Amino acid sequence: MRRQRRRRINPFLGLFLFLVSVTFLPAACWAALASVRRLSEPQPPTLVIAYSPEKQHLFEELLSGFASVERRTSTGRRMQVKAVPLPSEKMIGAAIAGEVQAVSPDSSLWLASIDEEWQRQNPGAGPLVGQSVRFAISPVVIATRAEVARALGYPGRRLGWADIIERARTDPSFGWSHASTSTASGLLATLAQFYAGAGKTRGLTVEDVTSEAVLQYVAAVQATVKHYGEGELATVQRVLAEGDRSGLAAFVVQEQLVIYLNQHSEQKFVAIYPKEGTLWEDHPLALLELPQLDSEARETFEAFARYLRGEQAQKVVLRHGYRPADLHIPLVGEESPFTPANGVDPAQPETTLQVPSPAVVAVVRDVWWYTKKHTNVFLVVDTSGSMEGPKIEAARAALQAFLTGIRGEAERVGLVEFGSEIKRVVPLAELSRNRAALEAAVAELEVGGSTAFLDAVSYAYSALQRMRDSSRINAVVAMTDGRENASELTLRGLLAQVRDGNARGVPVYIFCIAYGSDADLKLLERIAAESGGQTYRGDETSLEDLYKAISTYF
Repeated sequence: MRRQRRRRINPFLGLFLFLVSVTFLPAACWAALASVRRLSEPQPPTLVIAYSPEKQHLFEELLSGFASVERRTSTGRRMQVKAVPLPSEKMIGAAIAGEVQAVSPDSSLWLASIDEEWQRQNPGAGPLVGQSVRFAISPVVIATRAEVARALGYPGRRLGWADIIERARTDPSFGWSHASTSTASGLLATLAQFYAGAGKTRGLTVEDVTSEAVLQYVAAVQATVKHYGEGELATVQRVLAEGDRSGLAAFVVQEQLVIYLNQHSEQKFVAIYPKEGTLWEDHPLALLELPQLDSEARETFEAFARYLRGEQAQKVVLRHGYRPADLHIPLVGEESPFTPANGVDPAQPETTLQVPSPAVVAVVRDVWWYTKKHTNVFLVVDTSGSMEGPKIEAARAALQAFLTGIRGEAERVGLVEFGSEIKRVVPLAELSRNRAALEAAVAELEVGGSTAFLDAVSYAYSALQRMRDSSRINAVVAMTDGRENASELTLRGLLAQVRDGNARGVPVYIFCIAYGSDADLKLLERIAAESGGQTYRGDETSLEDLYKAISTYF
């Protein structure tokens, strides 16, 4: 058999064919090859930080500045930082769960709370909070409408808690508020009131905050509060959205938010630095010593912390209305927002209070429920046929979360369940007497019928008006997932009832929750606005958080 000769390819032809194949290789193939190369390279370490929501604009600019310069770990991988805004309660949960490697709350008070919860869940464990740095500070002030502040004597005389008490007592239209002690501004303001009652500026003790004279002083301040709230940022956003309709002449916030408010509102506010003294939100950045924390995450944290304390980042802090931690950076100048036009005074506060010990802070948070302005609140709950299934289960969980959030046994709560008509009423009573009855009613909610929303709200509103209890915050929290279709009362009739009742009787605020997309949002907004309350939208995934947020108002 004749052997076939192997043909030799001309080397120039082979090179030509190779170049052709490379030139016309499909783009998708090139992308796949690039992807393989990327997968073969070490992935950059990412440090995840949770920060308090009011710092969002500041953090976004700081992260951009940090990323603009390439920084690498000792292993040669590029450092990356990701940040997520979380309120204090969720931040603590995320830290304990290991979902973040660092935190930047608005106050160091929450660092102690993180360690406390960590050790509660991990008995015998060491502290979770590791090294920390402070990169921005902001004193707690009373943001006051400029015309109201002038009527109080601003800027010629120093003002304080006594002036707020006197104005609120003599002027029923003077509405002021601070958030609950579950927030930094609310807790720090309450601590300042305890200091004022004790006549001290430092060294507040457990004996001070539990003395009858101090408790009576703080109760007198709290008795003039219009309502509490879910946080200082939420208050500012409400004032920006509603203007005069918010009914607030003054409210407690950090100084930075007064600057923000004046930069975004036509109405002007001034920061009153209480003459009795104030505390500061100190905005720390803290590393979490989690078991899974690796050396590269630690290196990234240390690099980011150094960047935050650098001159470039500190000037960014200043531009956003915070006082830089670097005291060498002046608060006045062309780029500084610390101007009279923004309602702040960089020379204030004259008196800074000492942060009390964790033991004192814990006692104040507990006795606040004794000194705070108490509440009469009716929960109005839709259990019409459309609530069948996951909706009613989510509603049960949300209502239970609301009751759990109100720790004070002196608060009065009632419940109205409705479908085609009012199905069940748990009479208003102090939680020390009816908490069990409310929890049982929530567990037994029964779905069925149409939607007599207006009649149910009217029932609760009338019950509160008949009490004529001006010593408490009076409110209706009404939830519905559908459109009104069964009430005898008309919307016009309910609005007239609310208008007349709030003018001649005691103010009753109506908080409306539109549960799902089928709820009549416009109707709910009209009812809430007429009463001075607010409207919220929620679904099965957010309803519990909504009820938790609303519970902070009481």
